[in-house]
Amino acid sequence: MKALTYAGPQAISCTEVDDPALPGPDGAIVRVTAAGICGSDLHIYGGHGFTPGTGYGVGHEAVGQVVELGPQAHGLSVGDRVLVPASAGCDRCGNCRAGVVAACARQPLPVDACYGLGGALAGAQAQLLAVPHAGGNLVRLPDAIGDEAAVVLTDNAPTAWYGARRARIAPGDTVVVIGLGPVGLMAVQAAFVMGAARVLGVDLVADRRARAAALGAEPVEDDDPKQAVREMLGGGGADVAVEAVGADATIALATAVVGHRGRVAVVGVSQNRAFPFHLPLAQVKELEFHIGLCSVQYELPALLSLTAAGRLRPEVVVSHRLPMSAGARAYRMFADRADDVCKVVLDPWR
Repeated sequence: MKALTYAGPQAISCTEVDDPALPGPDGAIVRVTAAGICGSDLHIYGGHGFTPGTGYGVGHEAVGQVVELGPQAHGLSVGDRVLVPASAGCDRCGNCRAGVVAACARQPLPVDACYGLGGALAGAQAQLLAVPHAGGNLVRLPDAIGDEAAVVLTDNAPTAWYGARRARIAPGDTVVVIGLGPVGLMAVQAAFVMGAARVLGVDLVADRRARAAALGAEPVEDDDPKQAVREMLGGGGADVAVEAVGADATIALATAVVGHRGRVAVVGVSQNRAFPFHLPLAQVKELEFHIGLCSVQYELPALLSLTAAGRLRPEVVVSHRLPMSAGARAYRMFADRADDVCKVVLDPWR
């Protein structure tokens, strides 16, 4: 089969690899019909991956159809159209049974539980994907949800919803979303669904601010977003900030733009082990600071219902649809933020 593999910094290639084998008696093989490129993939692409080495398959966002199923897999049938959550759990421990796969007792390291982060699990940007413990790691899709929306629901939309939920967005709140890529744009939607009165959007890229504005957000246009937010809010701070970048500057900005008893949720991926947190500011503000890893399986029931009902529209963040054979170009474009790129969905069979 064909798959995208990591050959080194800025080197993604579409290559022939062996077809996957069934990963145990409760596993499944999925024929991937659509796969997404995520901002987290850029850590690998840029040579700052989560594990050393090259030659492994990449990607952790896929939807498709079950083509093979182990005899002990529960709740699924061959032919089912399914969404593959970005991370896999053991489907046995109490946390996984509750959907909290990020706290799986048997797979405690995220690099071992997420597809395409170094070889522990194969990459999802492929024609076929082996899914372990399929009963807990595949989700059947309703007909009302198309492939593009489903790709966003594998990771970006749940991550945004997780951040909004952890920040306890409530009716009437003012929310600042920092970083308006796919996760940030889904956070804008999530904030409004949860009842936010105003959502302000911060991003350096004008096209992304325009996308947020089309969803009802107020774009922060000034080069000094902290001052701009203060002016837009009449001199005060926001109730909530959702940070969807993971950079030191944007995390610091999130803590700065909220007011007294403000709530900050960081869902951007940061690899800084010594972040300079402004504790005096946090203490004076009585700040709530939340950071963590999303368990997609836990968030999906609400998101599937909201999407099927038209309350959430994950597909609107998709800007490009490309064949997987153009994977190298797709990664380069996504990394360079070229051609007004937002979300790239790949067709593995082209």
